[in-house]
Amino acid sequence: MQFNTIELDCRSCEPVFRILSLEDPVISHWAFVMSLETLLSFTLVAALLVMSPGPNGVLIAKTVPTSGRAAAFSNVGGFVFAFFLHGSLSILGISVILVHSAEAFFVVKMVGAAYLFWIGLKALRDALSRKAIAPTVQPARNKRTLVRAFGEGFLTNALNPKVSMFYLAAFPQFIPAGEGAITASMMLVATHSLINALWFGAMIMLLAKVSRAAGNPSFQRWLKGVTGLVFMGFGLKLATLRP
Repeated sequence: MQFNTIELDCRSCEPVFRILSLEDPVISHWAFVMSLETLLSFTLVAALLVMSPGPNGVLIAKTVPTSGRAAAFSNVGGFVFAFFLHGSLSILGISVILVHSAEAFFVVKMVGAAYLFWIGLKALRDALSRKAIAPTVQPARNKRTLVRAFGEGFLTNALNPKVSMFYLAAFPQFIPAGEGAITASMMLVATHSLINALWFGAMIMLLAKVSRAAGNPSFQRWLKGVTGLVFMGFGLKLATLRP
């Protein structure tokens, strides 16, 4: 059996080597998008944001003892949906308008503050109410309750201009200019969402294990009163926020 010998002209290979070179803008662009160092840097920033005390943790702490794990995970689903909304607005440049327009920032800020204050006021009202509280936690299984929990999680983040400011401040540092900007943005939002889901998922499971204590009516009233005051405090703090 004979094999034909194929001779290659190295000069004809130069365009191929040039295309595959890391110096090529296309390859270097995608290498930057997939850069492990960039992703880890953003992961650290996002993790610090997620783990810092805020309305999300308070909402989870209120939901688990009173409505169960399913409703709390619906809260987390609302968080994630709001993150992708803020990420999309950041890509479109609307977040820039929000931060640099005093009127737009004021409107969103006040609506968000009013919503947090309303959640706190409602929880405080339930805590002070003489209406009997069920001695055991009733898991949220019906669609209406889960949708309401999802909406609470979504609005808590969607109406928070601090989240918009985070995306506006963080994205320019980690996203390359060019055609891959949208892909990189979605990767970072997905990373933020994953960290958020893992952190609050662990919190939900931990709180669920101590649900026996939460079944005490006095404890439930105390918890609602505390979370109500904290939410009202977050609302007042947000109302005084400056871009």
